[in-house]
Parts: sequence; structure tokens; C-alpha cells
Amino acid sequence: MIATDGLTKFYGDFAAVRGLSFAVRGGEVMGLVGPNGAGKTTALRCLAGIIPPTSGAVIIAGHDMALDPLGAKQELAFFPDEPRLFDYLTVRQHLEFTGRLYQMKDTRQHAEELLGMLDLKDKADVLPAELSRGMKQKVALACGFLHRPKVMFFDEPLTGLDPLAIRRTKDIIMQQAKQGVAILISSHLLHLLEEVCSHVLIIKRGEKAAYGTLTQIRSQFSTDGTEVSLEEIFIRIAGEDGGK
Repeated sequence: MIATDGLTKFYGDFAAVRGLSFAVRGGEVMGLVGPNGAGKTTALRCLAGIIPPTSGAVIIAGHDMALDPLGAKQELAFFPDEPRLFDYLTVRQHLEFTGRLYQMKDTRQHAEELLGMLDLKDKADVLPAELSRGMKQKVALACGFLHRPKVMFFDEPLTGLDPLAIRRTKDIIMQQAKQGVAILISSHLLHLLEEVCSHVLIIKRGEKAAYGTLTQIRSQFSTDGTEVSLEEIFIRIAGEDGGK
């Protein structure tokens, strides 16, 4: 569902991402891990078609992002770390507007299902200014789920959420994976990634430092047969320079 080949992004002479190649199949959840400034958000934005890569290929559900950007974007949902909503649209109007953008025929029915699933029914006619950050995050999730994307990108999805909202968000991510969605999550919450991810990609200075299933990564960095945590692996790879 997600495939990259040599993904590279330069800003002037600086390589934010260099030569990334990996794949995420339907039903897999990959954690994207790296120190601050390692290129995680840049990589996600290139994958989602928000910014163009300098070179390399991005394939989303069989669509080449460079050759068929509309087809690729119709198959994905991108959830940034900060939910971005329209000030003067209610929750329900956000969903209706999203449905029109994707030319959906069953917007109303599916929107009501999502409002129920995300406990938003009693907020359906409320404007964003009246919502907490956690509720705004739920609205963003509802809008992203509406067109039934095959690929989802999450950039720090649990920032600012309370423990109950964190648990529900993790459950929702796992539900989407079980339905065959290919998911890529960038997060510094390594315990979250250990709970939900089947695969891990660790990058440092924009380049791939480790890649594989969570079991493979742990085995690779185990020295005496003792299972190591993702946090230990991250610290070992990042080193003292923080990836800069």
C-alpha cells in the first residue's frame, strides 16, 4: 500500500531526507522513529504529497504520487500533530464538506456512524472554538476516516490527549489496521509504538538506521539474547549527538 524508493528531500544544500526505501502493506502498522531533526515530518509530508521530494518515488495504493497525485491522495489520510479545522464550520459540516470534496455518495450515513464511533454525536452542531483539543483531534479523525482511505499517516497522534483519549485513539488505529489499512505513525512515545506497531523504521540524519519487524529490530540489537526495548534501541542509535 505504501512504497518508497530512494526518497530524498533537499532544502538548499541540506538533505532533510536521503535515500529512504521501505514498504508498508495493508494491515501493517509501521512506527517512524528518530531524534528531533532526523527528517520524520519531512518524510511524512513527502509521502502524503504535501511537499514534493527532490528525487525518489512514492507509491500510494498503486498510484505514483508524481504521476497521479490525485489518485494517490484519494487513497490516503494525513493526520498532523495539530488538528486543523475551519473556525466557522460545525463538526457535522466538516464531515459534509469532506464528503463533497471526495464526491462520496453515502456521506450522511457514514458520517453518522463516525460521529457515534468517536463519541461526537452530542458535539455534531458545535463549532471548533467550543471543543477541547482532544475533541478537535476526534473531528480530524472522523474527517480522515470518512472516505475510507487505504493508507493513513499519523504525525504525533497522541500529543495533548488525556489517558482515556489516548487509549481510544490507539484502539481506533488498531481497528483500522485490522480492516486492511496501511498505517505509518511518527511518534516519540516509544511505548505507544511497541503496543501498536508491527514494523519499525528508525532514521538518523535523514537516513535509514534500522528497518524491519519489531521482533527483527529487537533481535538485531540484542547482545545476550535478552529482549531490548525500543527505547534502548533508539538511545543506542541516536547516541549523544541527538541525530544532528
